[in-house]
Amino acid sequence: MVNEKYYGYGTAPSVIRDLFAYGLEAAKKVGKENVYDYSLGNPSIPAPAKVNEKIKEYADGDSIALHGYSVAAGHEDVRQKLADNLNERFDVNAKASELFMTCGCAPALISTAKGIAADENSEFIVIAPYFPEYNIFFGAAGKVKVVPPDTEHFQINMPELAKAVNEKTVAVVINTPNNPSGVVYTRETLQKIGDFLKKKGEEFGHPIYILADEPYRELVYGGIEVPFIPTIYDNTIVCYSWSKSLSLPGERIGYVYVPEKCADGKKVYAAVAGAARELGQVCPPTLIQKVVGDCVGCMPDLEAYDVNRTLLYNSLIEYGYEVAKPDGAFYMFVKAPNGDANAYSEKAKLEHNLLVVPGDGFGCPGYFRLSYCVSKKTIEDSLPAFKAMIESYK
Repeated sequence: MVNEKYYGYGTAPSVIRDLFAYGLEAAKKVGKENVYDYSLGNPSIPAPAKVNEKIKEYADGDSIALHGYSVAAGHEDVRQKLADNLNERFDVNAKASELFMTCGCAPALISTAKGIAADENSEFIVIAPYFPEYNIFFGAAGKVKVVPPDTEHFQINMPELAKAVNEKTVAVVINTPNNPSGVVYTRETLQKIGDFLKKKGEEFGHPIYILADEPYRELVYGGIEVPFIPTIYDNTIVCYSWSKSLSLPGERIGYVYVPEKCADGKKVYAAVAGAARELGQVCPPTLIQKVVGDCVGCMPDLEAYDVNRTLLYNSLIEYGYEVAKPDGAFYMFVKAPNGDANAYSEKAKLEHNLLVVPGDGFGCPGYFRLSYCVSKKTIEDSLPAFKAMIESYK
């Protein structure tokens, strides 16, 4: 006997992983340099030098302390450093007691969802295009409702959001900079959402939280502002990781920030802690906790990503593609020339070893995602394939 729900999760195909696996096999036949793989969002710039320096420093220290358990919520001295950094950057009066360390952003999101869902009928609203795993993260705690995309500006479709919110809504999930579009939601957009949710929360007699999924917060270009949502809307819970900002996806370290000014803030924090306990996602590794605590002020060197972004965006626009201009993250969302992203992806794969991810899984059919965290040479070598593809549809 097995749980059929989880069996389904475990056996469900992943277009992204399937494309990546195809690329590995194709590389054996035609050479890695002849496969243009835009499937995975795996950081391609190295971690800041201070990260490796701190790892070595701790490795040469007290081995017992280094490899021992932390408390469930994470080391208090680390959480205080994180709070100090938030206060310095955003002036939010954060405290160590409002931060709960997690093994990456995914456990942060899942623990928060389980912590604030009153029952299995609680609804989480996600904004298309959205990270496909949201269906699992929030479906494990309640029900998922999708707001159709704003394909003109890739901000948020406010009329559709207004229709989606009801008495069962517990949270609206906001991911900015966005995966898969790379678009940053403006302060104006976020203010509209905050004002609307405050009004609806008062109408329904219970808070509606914004659940801010922020692993790409520091990955922005050209001085674009990424508003810190707790400064706009009090009932905001932040989930974060250093997977992208410090290029540490394999280290699995992040946090949940539950400001006390949130409605029922202390109770929500305890519920998040309880959900994390149920999931076994407590006491994150001491070594990487200590390292990120010491490196919390480090910012990523985004020059390579920005060069790739500019080259790819300008080239695709020149060829005649419609592209949502990305101001953050390392993704680009492109409209398929014939409106069928699945057909485009399959044709590109078979004819050019060009691997792009159809947007259906992101809740936005007709578009495909490019992860441009690749080498500049990969982009340069792939441009003829993109050009040939769009010309084949004319």
